[in-house]
Amino acid sequence: MVLILIVLVALPIAAIAFAAGAGKALGQIGKGDLAIEQEQPRPGHSAPISSELRSEEIRQMVQARSDRRVARGGEAIDVDAEVDRLLVEGAGPGADRGLRDEVRQLVVARNERRVRQGKDPLDVDAEVERQLRELENLGQ
Repeated sequence: MVLILIVLVALPIAAIAFAAGAGKALGQIGKGDLAIEQEQPRPGHSAPISSELRSEEIRQMVQARSDRRVARGGEAIDVDAEVDRLLVEGAGPGADRGLRDEVRQLVVARNERRVRQGKDPLDVDAEVERQLRELENLGQ
């Protein structure tokens, strides 16, 4: 009789209590500051970095590349010249002519769709500049 009461009454109550408490704990597994599946910040919601910080980080990366090259027995890189070259070349996505042309093609295609839908077309040059600015701040 005691076993029947335990099986029919106590075990279901214990199972429900365990499921209620463990459900929350199970939901937290794999979450936290070091978890891989974190929500990524949305583009445009972060402040752009300053040009001084950007140039200092570029300098550090070039210096590290030069140090690795020297450690392998190669020739050292002129860090200042390389940083200047990268800063001039990498002035942003707007400096890449191919990217600018591709963004322009996308804006023109979007304008054609807008006209077909009866909407006003966008100013192509202003929209290209806006999209390039968004790309410039992407991931910062």
